[in-house]
Amino acid sequence: MWGPRTDAPGNAVAPLIDPFQRAITYLRISVTDRCDLRCVYCMADEMQFLPKRDLLTLEELDRVCGVFIDRGVRKLRITGGEPLVRRDIMHLFRRLSRHLGTGALDELTLTTNGTQLGRFASELADLGVRRVNVSLDTLDPDKFRAVTRRGDLGVVLDGIAAARRAGIKVKINAVALKGVNEDEIADMIAWAHGDGMDMTLIEVMPLGEIEGDRTEQFLPLSVARARLETRYTLTPLPDRTGGPARYVRVAETGGRLGFITPLTHNFCESCNRVRLTCTGKLYMCLGQEDAADLRAALRASPDNDLVTQAIVEAISRKPKGHDFVIERAKPAVPRHMSVTGG
Repeated sequence: MWGPRTDAPGNAVAPLIDPFQRAITYLRISVTDRCDLRCVYCMADEMQFLPKRDLLTLEELDRVCGVFIDRGVRKLRITGGEPLVRRDIMHLFRRLSRHLGTGALDELTLTTNGTQLGRFASELADLGVRRVNVSLDTLDPDKFRAVTRRGDLGVVLDGIAAARRAGIKVKINAVALKGVNEDEIADMIAWAHGDGMDMTLIEVMPLGEIEGDRTEQFLPLSVARARLETRYTLTPLPDRTGGPARYVRVAETGGRLGFITPLTHNFCESCNRVRLTCTGKLYMCLGQEDAADLRAALRASPDNDLVTQAIVEAISRKPKGHDFVIERAKPAVPRHMSVTGG
């Protein structure tokens, strides 16, 4: 049973400001650690997923998002794992979409691998989702199956097409992988921009144990960019979202290209976001282990006082930045990206 929030509507409350005077206006919420793919840089092939009892219920996720919105968060991104494999996930989107209707929320969006978009794109659009990020690292069907260990590229491309037909703007996120997709990045940009989609390149991040050595996967985006500049004219853009990407305009395609470089360029100076895991842990930084247990606060009381206190206290500990280093033998943090939320 979906219950009302206990906060009195319309009460003016202080926004969330971290120790470095950054306003926290963006919450990324992982709704599941499960995924229907096993990308080689993200997960081990044989993953041990969390038991259902450890996860926040959809009602609890709705409730905690409401607290963040009351404290000035203007953007929610639903992530996973793969968020669209969570049972009844559209119930959560329906609940959260009410904040778009009141004007309390500017944007409700998600990051997905695209495998379920064909099923859900139309309903997502009806609920106010205007854009999605789709993680896609290659347009070669055989490479795609190898990178994801089980995926069907055609299903993802059909999902992207369904989203675009529904009026949802799609951005492609591609992890640059040495020896895997580095020879097709330029062609992927031409494909994405040719269909009116922005694209962002991302460096491999040292999160969680995987089979193999991430240093063998790591392609510095400085190298990728230099190669792209032999084919394209890249003009820096002033666009800033408070997030990690730095953008350029590709003159030959007219499209926008982003670079997320956690290893070769620390992107933390304007960070405006925090991440909530599917178990209710609030991470103030993707690359740090410090976290607050919001699940305990949610389940200790039916009102939101304890949750609010826990959030405010956690934001007071938000660090200036991460300390990712690819050369370490062990991951910078032991949890997988699928647990934290992409």
